[in-house]
Amino acid sequence: MELKPGSRWKSAVCDTEVVVVRPPKSEASLECGGHPMVAHAAAKPDGLSISSDHSEGTQMGKRFADDESGLEVLCSKGGSGSLSLDGRAISAKDAKKLPASD
Repeated sequence: MELKPGSRWKSAVCDTEVVVVRPPKSEASLECGGHPMVAHAAAKPDGLSISSDHSEGTQMGKRFADDESGLEVLCSKGGSGSLSLDGRAISAKDAKKLPASD
């Protein structure tokens, strides 16, 4: 799986879709619901279901990042599966605080 900036991916088991903002430093497998994500234009494989360990869900508009690999993705469509990279869960980034405009 070649994760390039701007590439679009969709979950094989739910409605989640993401756009890669920053690729990982080395080759990695982006997963959702416990299964590798597929290219946006590709067909979803049949017979897969969400793993109970990866069913926390994703929210549209949130950025998800993995500090260890440098990966950052933007969720363009939410779903019931949670994101992981090589089986390691990745979490949503916290919003940056804006300076006060007194």
